[in-house]
Amino acid sequence: MNIQFERTGSLTELTSYPQWAQDMVNDCAYAKQSVLDHDVWRLMREGRLDAASTRNFMVGVWPVIERFPAYMSLNLLKTRFGRSVGENLARRWLVRNIRVEQNHAEYWLNWADGAGVETSDVLNGAAPHGMQTLANWCEDISARGSLAAGVAATNYAVEGATGEWSQLIYDSVAYRESFPEETRAHSLRWLRLHAAYDDMHPWEALEIVCTLLGTSPHADEVAYIGECVRRSYTSMRITLDRCEEVRREARELSDVAA
Repeated sequence: MNIQFERTGSLTELTSYPQWAQDMVNDCAYAKQSVLDHDVWRLMREGRLDAASTRNFMVGVWPVIERFPAYMSLNLLKTRFGRSVGENLARRWLVRNIRVEQNHAEYWLNWADGAGVETSDVLNGAAPHGMQTLANWCEDISARGSLAAGVAATNYAVEGATGEWSQLIYDSVAYRESFPEETRAHSLRWLRLHAAYDDMHPWEALEIVCTLLGTSPHADEVAYIGECVRRSYTSMRITLDRCEEVRREARELSDVAA
């Protein structure tokens, strides 16, 4: 019999969660770190990410930013009020945060514009092949996966890693000062907001997942959630890889032609 989970410790302490969740987070840590260690962030922090890669990043990640409220809405459709404590918790949290996510699309466009990528290009430009991997995965798991899997893959994994890489970039004085002082706050609002508060969202999402599954879910349920989390990290890394691979491929073709 599965035992209902009710957190008693701090929200942001991993030991506040069931052992299966602690193990899952630790098992997925290497995949998450591969996202945080990506070369794109180093180049961006140093103000050396070239214009083509910056454009690929802004255009290629945009579908995830624009569709994120929809992913949450798809997960909201899986809930029924009063059916379980976990569903009630998920329902309240998703309803409260969907509207917040809507504003982030506008802030992303402001960031892109400040970085030299026109809004029309973000909205209508073609992203490099392969950069749709993360958006497609989030859409699929949110539409077809369980409620716990959808929340784990998007609000825990994607938002969690995003909060951490956002902090890496926003902490860079070189990057912040690459934007004109008079427009800096406007351009970097998306980055500042995610670096400042999104660190709470993945913890809240983890609490929802644990409340849905309880303290002793079946081993295959835990394996499924862990695989969904790892796939989110892998999809993020593939998306980032394509930012630079397109530039490298173009350079190689130029060298061959020369």
